[in-house]
Amino acid sequence: MTDPLSSTFQALADPTRRAILARLASGEATVNELAEPFDISLPAVSRHLKVLEGAGLISRSREAQARPCKLEPEALKKAYGWIDHYRRFWDASFDRMADYLAELQAAEKDSEA
Repeated sequence: MTDPLSSTFQALADPTRRAILARLASGEATVNELAEPFDISLPAVSRHLKVLEGAGLISRSREAQARPCKLEPEALKKAYGWIDHYRRFWDASFDRMADYLAELQAAEKDSEA
């Protein structure tokens, strides 16, 4: 069984699924509405939605004949938290490197003078 974070990143790895999420960020949509901009079949869009739903990134409800899809931001929050941890690590590393380079440049200017 795959952990939730891996499922999220697997779902986000596909550009079509990312485009679907971007569309859902502006509000609920049906499968037909989500399929409009893509040159793929409705069953293919449904398979993408199944992956997104399995990762917890979207939910689907039933309204009469329609099954509108809705963005579920909690899974994205968890992925953001994981990414943000490493962003802070790299920011601190680059800050230390910038400080070190500034020290080297200052030392080089002192030795030239």
